[in-house]
Amino acid sequence: MLLPRFLHFLKEQFHLQPAQTTLLLAVSGGIDSVVLTDLCAKAGFDFLIAHVNFQLRGAESDRDETFVRSLQTKYNKKVFVQKFDTAAYAAEYKLSIQEAARNLRYEWFASLLKKELPAGSKLATAHNANDNIETLLMHFFRGTGLHGLTGMPVNDTSRHIIRPLLFAKRNDVVVYAQDNNLTWVEDSSNSTDKYTRNYFRLQLLPAIKEVFSNVEDNLLANIQRFSEAEDLYMQAVKLHKAKLPEQKGNEWHVPILKWQKAQPLQTITWEIIRDFGFGSAQVNEVLKLFTASNGSFITSDTHRIIRNRQWLIIAPVQNEIAANIVIGQLTGPIHFEHGVLLFGQVTKPQSVTQTTALAVNVDAALLKLPLLLRKWKQGDYFYPLGMQKKKKLGKFFIDNKLSKTEKEKVWVIESDKRIVWVIGYRIDDRFKITTHTKTAVSIAFEPRT
Repeated sequence: MLLPRFLHFLKEQFHLQPAQTTLLLAVSGGIDSVVLTDLCAKAGFDFLIAHVNFQLRGAESDRDETFVRSLQTKYNKKVFVQKFDTAAYAAEYKLSIQEAARNLRYEWFASLLKKELPAGSKLATAHNANDNIETLLMHFFRGTGLHGLTGMPVNDTSRHIIRPLLFAKRNDVVVYAQDNNLTWVEDSSNSTDKYTRNYFRLQLLPAIKEVFSNVEDNLLANIQRFSEAEDLYMQAVKLHKAKLPEQKGNEWHVPILKWQKAQPLQTITWEIIRDFGFGSAQVNEVLKLFTASNGSFITSDTHRIIRNRQWLIIAPVQNEIAANIVIGQLTGPIHFEHGVLLFGQVTKPQSVTQTTALAVNVDAALLKLPLLLRKWKQGDYFYPLGMQKKKKLGKFFIDNKLSKTEKEKVWVIESDKRIVWVIGYRIDDRFKITTHTKTAVSIAFEPRT
């Protein structure tokens, strides 16, 4: 019987008391989520249902939504429904459809937990043991560290997600649905090999079972063994990571000599870089940076590892397309990526300090609104305060010995296509206060910490 095993798993893994717990159930309308809903109802949980219509399968997506809405009447529980233009989102952010759908649904689930449910509530998904096996195999063939071989976590505390069906095989779920006369909807895409998981489910695992009939039980046992081994492994990794990367703001600096001496080198390197979006295939690229020329780098989707003299610097990737913020009025704080700008008026400009790195005063009459706050770009030039000749910002940065990552953080204020201030460094001489200045504008920069 599935229900007693379900209750035992809840108590053993999550220490949940149904009468004292509210759950948000992620329900697609398929057999797994329908069975989870019925089990939660019979167990006495207070729960709400959340359904996402990804609008990827036309009328079938709408059919699924209608079916899930009907569960509100059957179980007398509120149903939340959200529609997403998943294809457009995937195209905009250059993601696969699967990745886009995952991002959209979990962001929405998180917002529901925060806004609609009591504090301490959990999101329950209907992943079963076979889903876990498929995840293990996909990680294994894709290339992963030990953590990838532990499958899906039963209790994802960081996101308040529990997987209370992870103990049950797919056949257990089917038998329960049939014995309890449950109805559900079938996703036609599950019968094709279009997605990676479907290929493992429909092709690879059945082929392996012809040779190893107990493959499912064996892999589930391996997941448990890998989980226990990872606990010991992570203790050792934690010691190495405490000795190597040094955090400086949003960057991590690692001395090359110390990194080279870490053993086993490839394993430690993988554990350092995996937190920053790098794949296992990039480990050797990192090792090549040890002897690369100064300024060499490799990138992930989110970070860059840069050779800077005797250090490797792990820094967030900066968007190469300049961000633009229009400033129509010189009032109120202006927030941007690296901090806040504060504006003020100076009625006696000759009595104030001309400029510092973080606070400047410029002639108000020379400013033409709106101003433009943007990242600097190649080709930019200005007239540094005290100079009568223009200088390109690239040369200015070299003269001031800015590193690659420091240059990527530089923003400027522009007035009528002329740079007013290279923020945090120097104003343009053309906007300085003179004896003819009647009113000045003060601009203060408060860096984000």
